[in-house]
Parts: sequence; structure tokens; C-alpha cells
Amino acid sequence: VPPIRMFKYLLLKSIFDLSDVDVVERSKYDMFLKYFLDMAPEDEVINPSSLTKFRKLRLKDVNLLDMLIQKTVEIALEKEIIKSGAIIVDATHTKSRFNQQSPKEILMEKSKLLRKAVYQINENMKDKFPPKTRTNELVDELDYCQKLIDTVEKEETIREYPKVKEKLNYLKEIVEDHVEHLQFSNDPDARVGHKTADSSFFGYKTHIAMNEERIITAAVVTTGEKSDGKQLQTLIEKSRKTGMEINTVIGDTAYSEKENIEYAKENGLQLVAKLNPNITQGVRKKEDEFEFNKDAGMYVCKAGHMAIRKARTGKKGIHKNQKDTYMFDIEECKICTMKDGCYEGANSKTYSVTIKSTEHKEQEAFQNSDEFKEKAKERYKIEAKNSELKHRHGYDVASSSGLIGMQMQGAMAIFSVNLKRIINLMKESK
Repeated sequence: VPPIRMFKYLLLKSIFDLSDVDVVERSKYDMFLKYFLDMAPEDEVINPSSLTKFRKLRLKDVNLLDMLIQKTVEIALEKEIIKSGAIIVDATHTKSRFNQQSPKEILMEKSKLLRKAVYQINENMKDKFPPKTRTNELVDELDYCQKLIDTVEKEETIREYPKVKEKLNYLKEIVEDHVEHLQFSNDPDARVGHKTADSSFFGYKTHIAMNEERIITAAVVTTGEKSDGKQLQTLIEKSRKTGMEINTVIGDTAYSEKENIEYAKENGLQLVAKLNPNITQGVRKKEDEFEFNKDAGMYVCKAGHMAIRKARTGKKGIHKNQKDTYMFDIEECKICTMKDGCYEGANSKTYSVTIKSTEHKEQEAFQNSDEFKEKAKERYKIEAKNSELKHRHGYDVASSSGLIGMQMQGAMAIFSVNLKRIINLMKESK
């Protein structure tokens, strides 16, 4: 089979978010797909296992992600679609295919999706389905799933509905090959990452750079625990290799660490990313802050006691921030009427203030400018792109296990959204 046709199959699989079996099945009768695959109406389609092998074996040593992004950006530049010199950066998370589920939980989830698809067509099928298993044994759940499959397959009118067929094929694939699918239910490369302080996920991160025309110019796929900010320099360098001329980088607070500010300055870039509030505002609440007496050069506490001495702490260094630490007389603290919540009987009472570096001071000044605020408004575009990848191209859950599989999935999904965007921009320019 020509490798270009095999690649086109993978592209269709990503565009329509289908399994190997279903994309091949659709290519049997869909003339649009046959035309795209350069096949005559009467041509035989491939065996789905060939597509699986092509993806896992033929492409595993190819840096497909960078190659496909490079190609789409080259096309966009050639068509003179890209006008901006700014890139927007962000990271989107993808849950592991198995998402820390037990083998039994995976089977229960997939059987539930099949039943739900069937009920949308005929609710009376509830009476025909086998009783759900009440044990925790994997073998019992496999037996239930097989009975469920057999029941649906007997209903010829229902099983031919595309939404039922897709869920049926998925469950059959897992049951028939349960040793491979369920034995590795803990994805070896997936890691726990954090979306917020209170929420986490198990899987991978895709760090993305996108221009203002909404064409992705670079991507880095990592395990879930990796920091967003550490990937910024790689994303900029990859974007420049595609031929993009960059003068501005737009991101959230995660990208405003000191190393990135220095890198942007050295490379003549404007970094439109807010500093961490701990730097601009400090870690204290407003009501807990002490007043600074500029004449004495000392801080004064809420009760009016002035610090008795000051010391500079922390190491000097290009990526370090030192602190001025102010010491108070604990004999006054011991008898202070406002000591509750301020002095708890320790051997010392100090108040520390981080000394802002030159880089942070300059970034803070830029952050308060109208130019910064105007450019920061463009960041919403990458949130919409992340949503498109997840909801239109199945990028919310990994289609296979392992980092290589995730990179392959990322390559096809990003290639798809870039091609769609280029076509739309070409239509708009006519």
C-alpha cells in the first residue's frame, strides 16, 4: 500500500476521531474518503491491522510532530497568510488512555458508552441486555461485556447505526485483545500533573506555540508533571526554525520566570506574561503588611514597634532573588497587645521583603503599560485552539499508551487543525 495513502488514513482518523477499524470501514462506502485516498470506487480497502502497524512501526523513528508543523507553516508563509510577528504560548493536558483505571473499570466504562448509544435509538433494549455483574472479578466483567456485544450484534437494525457501531467496535477490540489492552492499564510514561492547586490529572502535556492567525508553529509533548515555563525557549526556537519572524511572545504567569525574561531580552523579544503575584504583591495579605519608615530605613509593625536591625539574606546569582530581613525586639513582642497571629513565642521575630531584580522591575513596569494590556487580549485565541483539539479531534484522552504514541497523536491532530485553518484563511482572503 502506498505510504502516502496510509498517512492519509491517519489524517482522516484524526479529523473524524475514529478508531482504526471505523476509519477503514467508512472508506469502503464513502466516496469522499475514497477520492481523498486516491482510490477507485471498486478498490479494496486495507486491513485495519495494517494501519496499526504503519503507525506503530513505520513512523516510530520519524520526528513527525516537528516535520508536519514545519510543513504547514511553510505552506502558510508561501500563501502569505501569516502577517503577525507574535506567538501565543500555552499548555494543554491530555489524560492517559487508561487514566489510572483498573481493567474492570475500563470495561465498565466502555460497556456503559455502548449501552448509552443503544438507548438513544431504542430504550426497550434494556429488557434484552444481560444483568450487570455484581462481583469485582475481571473475568465476570469480561463475560458480561461479551454477552452485551452478542446481544447488540443480534439486533441488525440497531448495530448498523454509526454511533452504535463505533462503540461496539471499541468494546469488541478491548475484549478480544484484553491481555494487551488491560495488562498495561497503567500507562508507563503518563505522570500526574496539576491544572490548579486543587485539581490534578494523569497523563501528558502538549506545550503549544501559535501565531495570531491561529496556526500552530511549534509543539513539545511531555509527561504531565513538566513545568510550562521551562518549555518556552524551545517553543520559540522551534517556531523560528519554521521561518516565523517573532518579535512578541504572549503567555500566562507560568512563562514569566526570570530565566525567560532574560532570554526574551537577549533575543529582542517582548514577553507579554504577567509576573507571579508573589513577586509583584508579595505573599502576604494586605492586612498583614508592615509599614516602611523611609527616614529610618526600617519597617514598623502594626503595634508601632520599629525593627531594631536589618540583614540581607539569600545567595547572589543571576537567577536568585535576595531578601532584606528585619529583626524586631522580642521583649516588646512578648508583652504586645497585638501579638496574637503575629508573635507565637519564638526566639525571634522577623519580617522579610524580597529584593526585586532589575529584570523583575522592568517586567513589572511593562506589565502596567497599555501596550502590554492590549497585546495580552490575544491570549484567548490559544484557549479556543486547545478546545478545538480536545473536542473536535479527541485530544482530551490519549489514543494509545506511551510518550511516542502521544507524540504521534499530537502530530496528526495539530496537522489537521493547521490544514483546516490554512484553508479557511485562504477562503477569507479571496
